[in-house]
Amino acid sequence: MSMHKKFLGGLMLAALMALLLAAQAPAETLKPKVDNFILFVDYSGSMAMTSQSLNTVKIKNAKELISRMNAEIPALGYKSAAATFAPYGILLAPTVYSKSALASAIAPIKTDYDIYGRNTPMGVGIKDLDPMLSQLHGKTALIIFTDGDSNYGSDPVAEAKALYAKHPNLCIHVVSYADNARGKMVVDEIRAISRCSVVGDPKALGNDAALKQYVRDVFYEVAPTEAPARAMAPVKAQCETITFGNLNFDFNKFQITKEMEPALEQALTILKESSCQKFVVEGHTDNVGGIPYNQKLSERRAASVANWLSAHGYSASRLSVVGKGKLEPKFDNKTDEGRHMNRRVEIRNL
Repeated sequence: MSMHKKFLGGLMLAALMALLLAAQAPAETLKPKVDNFILFVDYSGSMAMTSQSLNTVKIKNAKELISRMNAEIPALGYKSAAATFAPYGILLAPTVYSKSALASAIAPIKTDYDIYGRNTPMGVGIKDLDPMLSQLHGKTALIIFTDGDSNYGSDPVAEAKALYAKHPNLCIHVVSYADNARGKMVVDEIRAISRCSVVGDPKALGNDAALKQYVRDVFYEVAPTEAPARAMAPVKAQCETITFGNLNFDFNKFQITKEMEPALEQALTILKESSCQKFVVEGHTDNVGGIPYNQKLSERRAASVANWLSAHGYSASRLSVVGKGKLEPKFDNKTDEGRHMNRRVEIRNL
């Protein structure tokens, strides 16, 4: 047999084996994590300002990000809606999700409106969502695109807490354009309300892979299609994987503050309800400063959280403390928001 025929025969055999393996492998199925979602866009004057970290107008970036997000969301039967606040307006009433309907709804959002004389009643806007949420059944993802500025009306954090108390199946996510201390505080406190919250950093989400992962984290999960039943040895049940990432420290700080307590209380609840028996508390820093210094700082942050948990009733013997220093950033250290999110403590099961 010639070398050419042997080569072709080898290719055909390899292709056949690949087909057989593909046929044996279970197909993946997308399952929705939510029954509904609402995109809620801050339409205030501050959102029409240029973000220094993004080098573009915030509302323009938000509109473009929603458009890219829409392209990634799989149609899995959930209802979708879209609205603005400052001022409040419904862009899309709750309806079965379709890419075309959502694209048409966000198209009228202006990105070059006048900044002046445009107050930000963020709390009022959040409260105005209640009638829409009352129409929905099941789990709802509320994705807020905002810089956290609020200079008029009721407290946005208090209104978000009230909304969550009335609609406990609500999961609140924030894509943060915050560029001042007050805005960042508002964003962090709203994120801490629902433990299912997924952090959205617009600069990081400029990366297509990061956006795909964000959409997956918020909207759906991937599960293998069940293969035909066959006799198998029983598999030991595994406890769920928990990553708690809403606990962020101020620059060069490791002490627990009063503002952190809502997030810590949620972490404590998660740990007590979990079937896992051992957890590691990981401390992290931003990239400012040297490796040795940041290593110690990250250990102090992890220890502060572990000590708080044990002081509030969780067994210290079930916690181990680890410092990761500045070696495992999750967010862009070139931005204030990214550095803030990197100054974090995460709790995960062993």
